[in-house]
Amino acid sequence: MWQAWEKGIVLAGISAGSLCWYEAGVTDSYGDELDPLQALGFLPGSNCPHYDGEELRRPRYHELIRTGVIQGGIAADGGVAVHYIGTDIHRIVSSRPGASAYAVQLVDGRVEEEAVKTEYLGK
Repeated sequence: MWQAWEKGIVLAGISAGSLCWYEAGVTDSYGDELDPLQALGFLPGSNCPHYDGEELRRPRYHELIRTGVIQGGIAADGGVAVHYIGTDIHRIVSSRPGASAYAVQLVDGRVEEEAVKTEYLGK
């Protein structure tokens, strides 16, 4: 994988296939619980897909960040894609109106999230 990355080959994925590129993330791919996952580390911080699609996803991501289990990072609602060039966010797009991505960080012991500009690709 690192060889592909270093050659500039596009790496992509949805759901767990998106969080795998980060240092860590939250997943239920290995069972019924939302657990932290140490990932490949191509991208800094953590990732949380399905941010608006599962009732417990957002609070669990916040808990993992607040308790220091994982670093803050980027969360994405369903239908949202985060496009990076290298390790910098280049563009965030959505196939659903109103869906967004969020920068989620620990600030003075509290988890804060901020919506990141997301471009709806529909009409």
